[in-house]
Amino acid sequence: MIFKERFADQFTNVLAIMVGTAIYAFGLHYFVISNELMEGGVTGISLLLKYVLNVPPSISTLVINIPLFYLGWRFFGKGPMLYTIFGVVSLSFFLWIMELLIRAQWLIPFQTSQDYFLATLYAGVTIGIGLGLVFRFGGTTGGSDILARIGQKKKGWSVGQVILIIDVIVIGSSFLYLPKEKVLYSLVAVFVSSRIIDYISEGAYTAKAFTIISELAVPLAKSITQELDRGVTIFPARGAYSGNEKEVVYCVVYRHETRRLRELIHAIDPRAFIIIGEVHDVIGEGFKTQ
Repeated sequence: MIFKERFADQFTNVLAIMVGTAIYAFGLHYFVISNELMEGGVTGISLLLKYVLNVPPSISTLVINIPLFYLGWRFFGKGPMLYTIFGVVSLSFFLWIMELLIRAQWLIPFQTSQDYFLATLYAGVTIGIGLGLVFRFGGTTGGSDILARIGQKKKGWSVGQVILIIDVIVIGSSFLYLPKEKVLYSLVAVFVSSRIIDYISEGAYTAKAFTIISELAVPLAKSITQELDRGVTIFPARGAYSGNEKEVVYCVVYRHETRRLRELIHAIDPRAFIIIGEVHDVIGEGFKTQ
């Protein structure tokens, strides 16, 4: 029964990541590339290669991410990287599909020389919906996300801040090749997509606090530490009505790790009582350092 539930969850995750990357690829080709707008991270580098050297994004996105796969695999292990690798491969595949559809004129991109704001708005919405689905179901599209998590793991840097810095550098470099008004419109698209991502994924880079009451507190704590590399606190408790002694596990994770943590808890103790609370700020190892 548990195996069937886990298989169903994994199938749902994979399907959602595929749908998300398909929407993302559509938004890039239909609104962004057709109007020579920009994105941040590895996607932004791929767009620059497209504009300057006419390298297809379906190829450059995958090639640029290959060394990042190695770094992620080395620092995080096989398990956490599988969805990331799948997300990148899926994105490259759907980018290739969009390129074929456009070449065959079965898909006519939205191109404008006047109303860039409209293209910017819809670019941000479609990309935000696509990435929001990917993040919500445990995947990523690689790139700066991998570098940000390595920075978090090794230096305690904020994931969101690292991604923002990388995005600013990539988009800022596009001033050398694109008209400044298109770069400024691109910043609007990035802002809109970030809001949509936060809404769909329930805040991919903010935190949730888990209070878990379980008779298997020690195995749970060990699994969380090994699989998510998160600190865990165990403290004793006693039921007011039953008088039974219990142990409580307390852990804080980023919201994009919430689904993974719930799966870990369910796999070890399906009867665990879980309380999930909002965390507006976290300072300490693995999160902000000040």
